[in-house]
Amino acid sequence: MSIIKQITILLFFLFIASCSTKEEGYIFKYANEQPESAIRSQSMLFFKKQLETKTKGDIKVELFFSGVLGNERELMDLVATGVLQGTRGGFFADANPKFNLITLPFLVDGWDQALRLVNSSFMQKINIGARDNGFHIPATGISQGFRAYTNNKKPIKHPNDLKGMKMRVPMQEVYVQTALAFGANPQELPFIEVYQALQTGVVDGQDNAPSNIWDFKIYEVSNYLTINNYATGPDPFMVNLKWYESLPNNLQKIFDDVARETIAISDKLNRKQESEFIQKLAQHLEVNYLTDDELEPFRKAVIPVYQYFVDQGSFSFEEIENAREAARNNKVNHNQGSY
Repeated sequence: MSIIKQITILLFFLFIASCSTKEEGYIFKYANEQPESAIRSQSMLFFKKQLETKTKGDIKVELFFSGVLGNERELMDLVATGVLQGTRGGFFADANPKFNLITLPFLVDGWDQALRLVNSSFMQKINIGARDNGFHIPATGISQGFRAYTNNKKPIKHPNDLKGMKMRVPMQEVYVQTALAFGANPQELPFIEVYQALQTGVVDGQDNAPSNIWDFKIYEVSNYLTINNYATGPDPFMVNLKWYESLPNNLQKIFDDVARETIAISDKLNRKQESEFIQKLAQHLEVNYLTDDELEPFRKAVIPVYQYFVDQGSFSFEEIENAREAARNNKVNHNQGSY
């Protein structure tokens, strides 16, 4: 973020603060990069309505969508400094590096396992660990579903098909290492820059949740879509800890309850609509689904990714196995609320 943009945003929020009085209660300023039509943003509209209603206006929620206050990197920095109070997005490792474990390729097999994992006591420990870095995480969900590939070159049916291809990846080491394991040439870009990068040939392809591929109109600048469900990721609700601790106990409880219901609704909608987004994308792109046999070379290719992070000390093979055990056996609360 440029110095001018940082100063502008800071002055904007200082102005808002100067116009507020103690009697107005608490302000929760939240932003994410997705457009208002996206499920993540829609779930936050639910959050705003529920929290303001249940706190009788003691907490007022201000929402900023479509990256109007910056990309995900910049928004996370704003939450860390307290200029914003909350965000959801890809830089969850700032809150706790162990969130990266959830992004490991082929860690879980499908939605059922993913939901068991994020609702487990294993995940709760990671949520609590974020307090050491100044963040409160009331709940963690699934980040918009499972990732799918789009590109302009050819159908991807084997890791060899990715060799040498310039693939946009999020600015997270796990995706860089996974792309390298497949032989691709990873290009780290904010997602809001991907459309133009594909349009101009800066990158040949990218991977993301089908909802993001649709919401950001990536299908307009791509030719092929590959469904291999190789990875998903966590969607922690990241809140500035000092702001949260400034709330009275009764408001903290209401905030946490509404946040958990919001994340559950977001997961429910993402799961329901994932196949619908793929069907929409199929009207614009050539789609290929990989079978279990076709996925086996991909699974073998990513073994070094696990070793990379264990060697780095990010987490241990024991923790990886504990995560898989939670995904297989944890009981999930299916009370997802209403929307």
